[in-house]
Amino acid sequence: MKVVTALSLLLTSTKAFTTGPAFASRAARAASSLSVTIADGVEFDKIAREWRCKWSGDNDKSSLVEAQKALEAVLPSIKQVDGLIEVERVVCGGCLDFKVVSTLSAEKFGDWEAKEFAPESDFLKKLEGINGISVVETQTYTKMPM
Repeated sequence: MKVVTALSLLLTSTKAFTTGPAFASRAARAASSLSVTIADGVEFDKIAREWRCKWSGDNDKSSLVEAQKALEAVLPSIKQVDGLIEVERVVCGGCLDFKVVSTLSAEKFGDWEAKEFAPESDFLKKLEGINGISVVETQTYTKMPM
């Protein structure tokens, strides 16, 4: 009954794509080994947390090098997150994006959220302290293979 209630809340929510904790928690509680339906034909079975920033090409791309070092420092902790499916690093040389995407099963995502996405705060502080790094942000979204 709780799963049905949580799923009903998710389906009727007007905040279906917000990045706040209420969405992720409802989604994580509603999902088990089955996918969750957001709207007709729109389902997901994984939730991702993205950490991103802009880097500078100045000084031989030193901010990109330092961002990679910051990631490598927290990567062992990320890989210990229960329910982790994969960690991806995305770098765009055109728009100067540096992104880390951690994908978890929908059923385990709420547990990580309750731990404030550790080691997120440490990693973001490291990024913010790097000369040439700007626009440090996070985002939560759903994923589904097609």
